Amino acid sequence: MKTKPRLHQLTVTADGESLISSAGASLLVDTARLAGLDTALRRALSPWCGPGAVHDPGKIILDLAMAVALGGDCLADLGVIRAQSQLFGPTASDPTVSRLIAKLAADAPNALAALRRARAAAREQVWNTSSPVPDKGHIVIDLDATIVLAHSEKEGATPTWKRTFGFHPLLAFLDHGPGGTGEYVGGMLRIGKATANDAAAHIAVLSQALQQIPEQERSRVLVRGDAGAGVQAFVRHLHETGLAYSVGLYVHHPILDALPQIPKQAWRAAIDPDGSARDGAQVAELTRYVRPSKSPWPPGMRIIARRERPHPGAQLRITDADGWRITVFATNVVGGKIAEHELLHRLRARAEDRIRCLKDTGLRNLPLQGFAANQIWLEIIALANDLLAWTQHLALTDTPARAWEPKRLRLRLLSVAGRIVRTARRRFLRLPRDWPWFDVVLAGHRRLAALSP
Repeated sequence: MKTKPRLHQLTVTADGESLISSAGASLLVDTARLAGLDTALRRALSPWCGPGAVHDPGKIILDLAMAVALGGDCLADLGVIRAQSQLFGPTASDPTVSRLIAKLAADAPNALAALRRARAAAREQVWNTSSPVPDKGHIVIDLDATIVLAHSEKEGATPTWKRTFGFHPLLAFLDHGPGGTGEYVGGMLRIGKATANDAAAHIAVLSQALQQIPEQERSRVLVRGDAGAGVQAFVRHLHETGLAYSVGLYVHHPILDALPQIPKQAWRAAIDPDGSARDGAQVAELTRYVRPSKSPWPPGMRIIARRERPHPGAQLRITDADGWRITVFATNVVGGKIAEHELLHRLRARAEDRIRCLKDTGLRNLPLQGFAANQIWLEIIALANDLLAWTQHLALTDTPARAWEPKRLRLRLLSVAGRIVRTARRRFLRLPRDWPWFDVVLAGHRRLAALSP
């Protein structure tokens, strides 16, 4: 008869002193300090700091961003930060936090602008310390919308086009390719019934995103989006502002009529990111077959089609032709091979990864009742995402953790416990030596120290 091994029984007590349950979050604290985010928030939110206030509004918002970065999804989760004052410093009470959010929501346009200025100032300092973008080539900004479900009658929550109930925010990210940070650089909270192809919303979010990028880098921006961004008013705006773009187009009848006109030899093999030919996928340029001499689209726009055999079991759409899955996009980038342009556009799918990570960092549910208050919450999520992205870029570069998504980053690094020890008028944060990733945390702190002025 085999006996199952018993787990060792533990006697649980609550007499541990100077223990920190989120010791890995010290990386976030040091990153915020190196980026100047604490100072930028304090300056930006000074108009909302009342006379005799004990807690600075900038510190409160930064603490909320820390809580969200650690996995919090409501204001009350600030309690995790409050319980670790030795690491995060004094933290405001729940009523104080609620009053500040209400005050900011009452003056939402100015408060949102102030928060975005603080983020832009900190981002410029991070980029000046260690630029995450290549010296040459495009800086890609991805635009995409997503559905955020609501489970109660919150202000602005309406039925959505997916037959759900909630909100339909439009978001902007930096590309998260090799070396990219995937930073969240712009967003607009919209009601659930907002359309995906709203040109005015795309222009507003793009304007936010450009303000987040250092001015000397803005001329290199390439805007990438799905068919929701491929509307005439938005594409013309991109043309007039001199930006490169790669946006999806709806497969309508002029395009369907043009497909049979393309000679067989005009189709070229599509490629994968490693440069190899993609099996069963081809690309061709449709510009000369679709664009009339007088067109409402801006000059210089190229139309490129991709066709691919659907995988077994996939259902064809009404716009697919002759058993091919057809997708079309427009770009104004000249030169190069059309397969390379198509690959660049197809990598827009990385934006879906960033949305998933954002939903793991506070966007799964908008916790507040008022629409303006949830707009403030969206900016707090942006700050949390910035902290995680900058920590990975500055502290965790050249380590596997550089590419970890937030969930894994929290589980392996940020949640490690530690003990604060005071000796010789200095404080030390001691981590467990048998934790598999303690060396990554230590290396991150050394790198941040080396980058500090």
